[in-house]
Amino acid sequence: MKKGKKWLIAGLLAGSLVGLSSPSFAAFWNVTGDTGVHDPSIIKEGNSWYTFSTGQGIQVLKSDNGTQWYRVPQIFLTPPAWWKTYVPKQTTNDVWAPDIQEYNGRVWLYYSISSFGSNQSAIGLASASSIGAGQWRDDGLVLRTTTSDNYNAIDPNLVIDASGEPWLVFGSYWSGIKLTKIDKNTMKPTGSITSIAARPSNSGAIEGPSMVYRNGYYYLFASIDSCCKGVDSTYKIVYGRSKNITGPFVDKNGVDMLSGGGTILDTGNDKWKGPGGQDIYGTNIIARHAYDAEDNGNPKLLISDLNWDSSGWPKY
Repeated sequence: MKKGKKWLIAGLLAGSLVGLSSPSFAAFWNVTGDTGVHDPSIIKEGNSWYTFSTGQGIQVLKSDNGTQWYRVPQIFLTPPAWWKTYVPKQTTNDVWAPDIQEYNGRVWLYYSISSFGSNQSAIGLASASSIGAGQWRDDGLVLRTTTSDNYNAIDPNLVIDASGEPWLVFGSYWSGIKLTKIDKNTMKPTGSITSIAARPSNSGAIEGPSMVYRNGYYYLFASIDSCCKGVDSTYKIVYGRSKNITGPFVDKNGVDMLSGGGTILDTGNDKWKGPGGQDIYGTNIIARHAYDAEDNGNPKLLISDLNWDSSGWPKY
């Protein structure tokens, strides 16, 4: 991000992204308009781009070209009645860290409900034939955690493995990031839960997982340290990889992410503080939020090309 202006000029000369019909920026996309987001998930449908993000009823931004963004109606106008059954402290329509993915001819929207500092949480699911069509179906509870669990049911991300099978990666704080197999008919968990990343209790948070498969490896991206504090946020994005979707995920130094490993991808800069809540689209685009030091620390949308080095590690 520190080289955004240089990348922007290079992009204008270089043309569009390889293999994708998208804006002609080689790395840092010059997004404008309404870019206020937290924990964005990005997707393209037809000629339109969308981000789904934390906020009232799940906030949605749309772009007709990937650069100029505007707000469109939220997904839930009122909280579904079942939310309070699993998260009694859920007294508003505030929804966290949604994940939007297309799979098997349908669009799936995972999301989480919780309250700060509690792991009495739930992951829910909505779906539609397409984003443009709307008419979202409430598919109910996916999984839950209570105060007796040592992990937290928030920050879901749908992952499709090399065989085309769906998995759900999720989690935050407590004992870290988890993974579970998903039934392709119900799109809900089947089988056990596996731990794939954690940090020592005195080392801060790990959360917001996003996983992709590329050239024989599964890449796990996560946000570490502190979010939600404006310019005082210390969020940063880390990654590791594994030949197997269930791990072990190791960083560039060979350290297991279950033991606190994770190579840093993004720590922000003087303008953009605490980048995190990242989402990988395909394998070549990364969206995330960061806090704008020039606008009272408000969280905003950042999008970049995600490049890969000769050894198969991600980079900007």
